[in-house]
Amino acid sequence: MLDSQKQTGALKVRRPSCGLVALELDIGLERDMAEAHQAVGFRPPLTSDGGEVELSPPLLQEIYLSGLRSWKRHLSRFWGRTASQASRHPGGCVVCFVSMGGPDLHTHVALRLLLSYHGWLLETHGVMSSPTKTWLALVRIFSGRHPMLFSYQRSLPRQPVPAVQDTVRKYLESVRPVLCEEDFEWISALAREFLKLQASLLQWYLQLKYWWASNYVSDWWEEFVYLRSRNSLMVNSNYYMMDFLNVTPTPVQAARAGNAVHALLLYRHRLNRQEIFPTLLMGMRPLCSAQYEKIFNTTRIPGVHRDHIHHLRDSRHVAVFHRGRFFRVGTHSQSGLLSPRALEQQFQRILDDPSPACPHEEHLAALTAAPRDMWAQVRKSLKTQAEEALEAVEGAAFFVSLDSEPAGDAAGDTPEPSGDSAASLDAYAHALLAGRGHDRWFDKSFSLIIFSNGKLGLSVEHAWADCPISGHMWEFTLATECFQLGYSADGHCKGHPDPSLPQPQRLHWDLPDKIHLSISLALRGAQALAENIDCHVFPFSHFGKSFIKRCHLSSDSFIQTALQLAHFRDRGRFCLTYESAMTRLFLEGRTETVRSCTREACSFVRAMEHQEKTDPQCLALFRLAVDKHQALLKAAMSGQGVDRHLFALYIVSQFLRLQSPFLDQVHSEQWQLATSQIPVQQMHLFDIHNYPDYVSSGGGFGPADEHGYGVSYIFTGEDTITFHISSKKSSTRTDSHRLGQHIRDALLDVAALFQEGQHLKRRA
Repeated sequence: MLDSQKQTGALKVRRPSCGLVALELDIGLERDMAEAHQAVGFRPPLTSDGGEVELSPPLLQEIYLSGLRSWKRHLSRFWGRTASQASRHPGGCVVCFVSMGGPDLHTHVALRLLLSYHGWLLETHGVMSSPTKTWLALVRIFSGRHPMLFSYQRSLPRQPVPAVQDTVRKYLESVRPVLCEEDFEWISALAREFLKLQASLLQWYLQLKYWWASNYVSDWWEEFVYLRSRNSLMVNSNYYMMDFLNVTPTPVQAARAGNAVHALLLYRHRLNRQEIFPTLLMGMRPLCSAQYEKIFNTTRIPGVHRDHIHHLRDSRHVAVFHRGRFFRVGTHSQSGLLSPRALEQQFQRILDDPSPACPHEEHLAALTAAPRDMWAQVRKSLKTQAEEALEAVEGAAFFVSLDSEPAGDAAGDTPEPSGDSAASLDAYAHALLAGRGHDRWFDKSFSLIIFSNGKLGLSVEHAWADCPISGHMWEFTLATECFQLGYSADGHCKGHPDPSLPQPQRLHWDLPDKIHLSISLALRGAQALAENIDCHVFPFSHFGKSFIKRCHLSSDSFIQTALQLAHFRDRGRFCLTYESAMTRLFLEGRTETVRSCTREACSFVRAMEHQEKTDPQCLALFRLAVDKHQALLKAAMSGQGVDRHLFALYIVSQFLRLQSPFLDQVHSEQWQLATSQIPVQQMHLFDIHNYPDYVSSGGGFGPADEHGYGVSYIFTGEDTITFHISSKKSSTRTDSHRLGQHIRDALLDVAALFQEGQHLKRRA
């Protein structure tokens, strides 16, 4: 068994005397883009004393309530759509009510049947069969000419429950490369026992939930992976999004804040009016838009055993933090949204305010980085003593942090950034992910961070939605504040100040003495967690998406296979690898796991490390690995993945108090490589040919394992890939900079296998 752990470092498996699998749980590992981070560390919900929380109500009642919540959300969206139509067109309510029946109902039924077809997803890239062409034409006909953001919601199919035999077979296939023969036979025996004794009962309950609720797994995913996690949100759940990599539109901090806040609120206005065009995968298949509903005016409220998400219909202010002080800044006047110049004026007033922070106020926000049970208890006292200030922060549209330090100096255009610029990028990532532990309100759906040199970024809480949603908002924000709103020659927002605006309201916290110790403890824990994170960000500019396209390969599969080579060189072993894929082809779908460490990928890596293998042999194995990854990705997107199904089966077993050694073993796995690609969704907003530096450089998240890595990447333009790597400094097995160098070398070695990459570095 020790040989197995040396070989893989991925699964901790031991055989107790009773013949069942015992778990070696590291309770502190609940962590994605933070999707991967939070999901891979899922553990059963625990009480503060370490005992398991009993799940109630009974399972049938839970399924019933899940369905009721689904219908409540449908009705809420319907009334929201009614209000949106009424605000845009006279008689809009009548139009919307009519659309619920008659011919329109038949249209939605037909469209739902059409959207249940996934044959297009399984076709060879760049090739479209006649049935798919016919299907696409019908989808366009039934979609209407001007669909709104939520137009497709009633037509999206439900996420299917895979056949349990298929899921178990795929699971065993996925762990085969990282287990020795003895361990694989052991887990296979557990799987056979599970299929024989328990699977059919658990599957029946999932089928029942599938028919009754909107989605058989997403609400449980939010509940148990996120809201019941008791760990700190900082690093463990939040993720960050970066500014432009090499340029800063203005060095004036207040001006950058004014334009960015105005652009974000313009996005919210379009969102409320459903003027954001629904996302179409490959330009033809609509994705679920449900997650857009809680971008703004949303806060995660801590609870003793579980948190809950509090969302307001509207908010006319933002909460601002600067040098330990909190302010309430109104964003609207009687005539509407404040201009960027007026917002700049308000932020400059805060920057110029010389008043000091009150005792313990400076570190108050560290409580939001504390373990959730602790913060829940302290918040009760805080709500009693400082209710007005707390409501101003939690009820804000979002949180704004005006940082007193600069960050993110330009990295330059060279393939290998200089030491100073590389270190600056690393510090920039660390500041966005963790800050100082007390200068972000981690409970808010997102915090906008503006540094003293005008650089900015986002820190995003993950429970309410996944990275593509915040990424869509962030792309709009960067493009709008830079290209649409712009800046004057002196770096200020365009327009004129408004001296009649009232001063920003300073928030006052009446902090009882018993909270002081809690703040100190929370600050100490947050700083320790922040200091333990090793971040490394680098742009890889030797080649990018255009080169991979010329090789006629999937860009994501290319990177994932190269990551397997890099990680093997770093650790000398294979491990379970988590890649996040979306399931938004289905109503209220969120994510699924692509298990990227396949037998095909391992064969390629071994060939690359075998001196006697020729380049053509390695290239043939590389293509097989890429094809396998593509097949897994398409299966995951079409609802035929492994992990969400196993997760839901596990939750059902917990409700039924049914012990399953197989499911216990599945959820004791350690994923030492968690990966995520950050999609670029709105390239039409940017002019990469004339302004190649004006594109987002992506973002990152914390590691999912004490001895693991978190790796995210984004294709910036056609010829650059920006990587974000994180690990724990406390681990003697990981080093973010070391893995970064292995990634560079692996990419060059893989590219050199192709005719077009002959000029690049060859493997030694």
